[in-house]
Amino acid sequence: MQALTLKGIRARPVVVKLKRPITVRIATITDWPLVLIDLYTEEGITGRSYVGPYVANSMRYLVPALHDLGELLKGRRIAPFELHDAARKSLHFVGYEGMSMIAVSGLDMAAWDALAKAANIPLCTILGGTVGPVKAYNSNGLWLVEPAKLPEEALRLRDEGKFGGLKIRLGRDRPRDDMAAIEGVRKAVGDEVRLMADYNQGLTFNEALERCPMLDDLGLSWIEEPVVYDNYDGCARLADQLKTPIQIGENFYGPREMHKALQSKACDYVMPDFMRIGGVTGWLRAAAIAGAAGVPMSTHLYPEVGAHVMRVTETAHWLEWQDWTDVLLEEPYKVKDGMIQIPDRPGAGIAWDEAAVKLYSLN
Repeated sequence: MQALTLKGIRARPVVVKLKRPITVRIATITDWPLVLIDLYTEEGITGRSYVGPYVANSMRYLVPALHDLGELLKGRRIAPFELHDAARKSLHFVGYEGMSMIAVSGLDMAAWDALAKAANIPLCTILGGTVGPVKAYNSNGLWLVEPAKLPEEALRLRDEGKFGGLKIRLGRDRPRDDMAAIEGVRKAVGDEVRLMADYNQGLTFNEALERCPMLDDLGLSWIEEPVVYDNYDGCARLADQLKTPIQIGENFYGPREMHKALQSKACDYVMPDFMRIGGVTGWLRAAAIAGAAGVPMSTHLYPEVGAHVMRVTETAHWLEWQDWTDVLLEEPYKVKDGMIQIPDRPGAGIAWDEAAVKLYSLN
């Protein structure tokens, strides 16, 4: 395999319009910010990745941070584990969480993409796996809207890729409206479709104690983030009381944080987010912890890189599917019979549609 040397990083901020705005108890998001990352090597191979930091203003800090990492690591060999640790340690005095980890994660995913391209094989293959389908659920809708509107939308979401799972968001003012939403969607799609429920950290602990037991007999696959993400003690109490599994993890900043949550018995399932867990390197380290604990592990956002790592994750559970970045990709991934189809292309298999990038660019 050709050795690669880091030449530099280009990070470009874009904002795309969501087809179905995110409406949850803690926020409404109509526009989705993304930083597109190109990692250039002296040998001419470019690694690509992206991060989605939720808040557009955050890109004012994230883009310079990525450029600074490119300068810091210029001339280093593309060895993702070494780059990941060097980049993270360079930020020791400002902390490993927040923007620091997001920048490191973006660098890491691009480095892995470049390394796989140098070997002319897909990312999952260089990680020790094979190209194949990955089980996914559709997470593109079922937001906090009127319960009566959800059954028809659920059918559309199911049929977009013959999905075997859907995610519904909860946290309406009245608990009975959440119950009505679940019951309406279940009646529409039938028992064969799995249904995951997400509170998006929208409940106080007292509210969660009251509301979550109401859902215990509704056949949900999991209840996700009922309370603020770092309340491990509260999550542990809920996990101990409920029959329905508790799912958390999109806010784990690094594998050690996941280890703390599992040690606290704060959840039954985990679903790390790539920009927070530490990219591919962070995921692999976290997957070893989940595997040793026997805890099912799902992805959060980033379906393209997520599909590849799920092929080598011991306790792989569900891949969360969103099409939010499709408009920026030359060849978006496809879903067939509820499975994401990994393309047989080198690296993560993504390339920018430069006309779309120009259209949505903030520069």
